[in-house]
Amino acid sequence: MNKAARLFAVENLSVSFNDLPVVDKISFDIYAGETFALVGESGSGKSMTALAALNLLPHNAFVQRDSMRLENEDLSQCSEKEWCKIRGRRIAIIFQDPIASLNPVMTIGQQIAEVVTLHFNLSKLEIKNRVVELLQQVELPNAVQRVNDYPHQLSGGQRQRVMIAIALAGKPDLLIADEPTTALDVTIQAQILELLKNIQAKTGMALWLISHDLALVASIAGRVAVMQNGKIVETGDAKNVFQNPQHSYTQKLVAALPSMRSCENKEIIIKPALLTVQNFHCHYPIRKGIFKRVVDYVRAVDGVSFTLQRGKTLALVGESGCGKTTLGKALLHLIPSNGGEIFLDGIALHSLNGEALRQQRAAMQIVFQDPFSSMNPRLLVGEIIAEGLRALHPEMSLAERETRVKNLLLRVELPEMAMYRYPHEFSGGQRQRICIARALAVEPKVIICDEPTSALDVSVQAQIIQLLKTLQREQGMSYLFITHDLGVVAEIADDVAVMYQGKIVEQGAVAQVLLNPKHPYTQKLLAAVPKF
Repeated sequence: MNKAARLFAVENLSVSFNDLPVVDKISFDIYAGETFALVGESGSGKSMTALAALNLLPHNAFVQRDSMRLENEDLSQCSEKEWCKIRGRRIAIIFQDPIASLNPVMTIGQQIAEVVTLHFNLSKLEIKNRVVELLQQVELPNAVQRVNDYPHQLSGGQRQRVMIAIALAGKPDLLIADEPTTALDVTIQAQILELLKNIQAKTGMALWLISHDLALVASIAGRVAVMQNGKIVETGDAKNVFQNPQHSYTQKLVAALPSMRSCENKEIIIKPALLTVQNFHCHYPIRKGIFKRVVDYVRAVDGVSFTLQRGKTLALVGESGCGKTTLGKALLHLIPSNGGEIFLDGIALHSLNGEALRQQRAAMQIVFQDPFSSMNPRLLVGEIIAEGLRALHPEMSLAERETRVKNLLLRVELPEMAMYRYPHEFSGGQRQRICIARALAVEPKVIICDEPTSALDVSVQAQIIQLLKTLQREQGMSYLFITHDLGVVAEIADDVAVMYQGKIVEQGAVAQVLLNPKHPYTQKLLAAVPKF
């Protein structure tokens, strides 16, 4: 790229809150038509940089910059009225969480029309046609019929398509995509990336991608800047940066990436069965009419059977809505099931109830996807971990429980004093460690891990995977690992079961399933994984 093609440029941008620097004297350029990626872990300052570029920072932010230019216009001199004409029209943004960004009381058509009306002088009919055209451009199925839908009526991938349509409504020169695929399944993620590339090819706009997913960035970006603690530590051609990283932080990020090839040489050892599930069902009734009669069922889990061996990890993979989490919760009797058999170490859990079931449930614990929402924010960490001990071992003294909690915190590599703090005082990775300690407290035989690393940065994800593997090696526990991240599956799993529309369509040893898939759905999942 030459200087004449420069579209957006920032020199020495700094952002701080109460004298605490968040972005520290960073400079970068974005050229017309290119895809530029800003990568780094959570808290590195990526999103703050994007908000500063749009003048959307809160009033208590202190911003300094030598210059910020969009083509030949100096944005640092713009008034708020001028910014209103730039935002959405010349620079647009797709935020990370579409459900939090979309107005729940407005139809998607109204929200897209709002942007069109603001930036273009069109008649009502022209606006209506433009809205439909935008929804068709982002490949939303049945666009004409779905214009009057509300955000809650759409899936996660469809909501993200609406966010892209809103961003494109002003025909921007620069589109900022802030973690646009973080919460999406691998196949939906591939569709969104392909969509963005196609739109970019047609419109010639520049794309500024913000992400902590290096594989995703490597598959789409031309240039990349790596950000750590508010500073850009390395920048250059994406291929060169990732294949030959120069900075120690970039090297650490690349080394932490889970590899699909890591399962190649895993030794297949047959061990005794610990958890056996046979013909398991979980159905939800569909009720219609005045009297709400049951007209059909949603077969969330439909005749699932599998065996989890002692001391091994079985990964349950598939897209959102396939029934993975429903299965995990139903196995623990957190939600009702509709038939099937569960044998844990020879004990028929499906035939137990009351106190007998409560005693056996201690042998199966769960680590949820979102650690913060699964802990009581009003309890200290020590109290959270000790909850299970108080219920199952009332004979333990307070001193004994405290000693046990401290030992558990050390096991998950947290300091003893963490027990006297609240959940909100910890990072995402630390909170997940606390949830693992809570699960370990009652000495379970099986831990169901429900997407425990999906919201974590790549380096923190690697730490949690290593912790789980160490605990398994030392204590001989078995994991039912629910995820849609096939790279993580290759790192941690011994066996894999692929779930599709409530059924297991393929299962076997991890190398067999990931490197030589038989079922078309498994092949589709693997084809959608971004290649690093």
